[in-house]
Amino acid sequence: MLVLLPPSEGKAAGGSGAPLKPESLSLPGLAPARAAVLEELVELCAADEPKAREVLGLSEGLRGEVAKNVELRSAVARPAGEIYTGVLYDALGLADLPAAARERAEAALLVFSGLWGAVRITDRIPSYRCSMGVKLPGLGALGAHWREPMASVMPEAAGEGLVLDLRSSAYTTAWKPKGEVAGRTATVRVLHSQVVDGVEKRSVVSHFNKATKGRLVRDLLLAGSAPASPAELVTALRDLGYVVEAEAPAKPGKAWSLDVVVTQIHH
Repeated sequence: MLVLLPPSEGKAAGGSGAPLKPESLSLPGLAPARAAVLEELVELCAADEPKAREVLGLSEGLRGEVAKNVELRSAVARPAGEIYTGVLYDALGLADLPAAARERAEAALLVFSGLWGAVRITDRIPSYRCSMGVKLPGLGALGAHWREPMASVMPEAAGEGLVLDLRSSAYTTAWKPKGEVAGRTATVRVLHSQVVDGVEKRSVVSHFNKATKGRLVRDLLLAGSAPASPAELVTALRDLGYVVEAEAPAKPGKAWSLDVVVTQIHH
């Protein structure tokens, strides 16, 4: 099973250790594309802070994020699983997974990134700010920048089993499963169900959508579940107590769509 995750805007800073070693990152086929983004991002942030904030979509209060990008080559690098700290990762709780579940996480999780393309949670990276929605002056839209290199490396990374795609829409622009890989890919949407005046109403709430996805992955890792197909994933999630509504693709070469329905919203 390969689980595709979005990164988090918020990232842990500080710590101690060696700086980034680009050649050590997983998916080495992405190295040239990574080098191009890293070079332009560092140069932009070092040369023109106001322009960099505009490009990165940052307020003046986040100018420290620009300064952080300037030091990317020399800053402390830590495992990506420690760097990403948003809602999904809080719910996933990598730090306190038992050893066996942690090993499964290291093998299964792949985090997409505007700067790195995609990394394993064991890959050592510095804290940074650069979302997939950014359009760099020289390289253009990062989603488009990553499309060709991702197309060459992701089919192999996907292996022969289930691909559980939990990425947000901005990150799906970099790679969309096609053909045979798409047929064993499942995307997940979290719906909050509540009854109002006797009528069920469903809504998507972003914050809790992320939290539920994090808990869902954690539960699969703890259970040692190894679904090999979207249909097996539906069974595994239902066995874990989730309410899942599945929609098989209408034609070959398309991903499965899964709705996880929750009646209580947890932080």
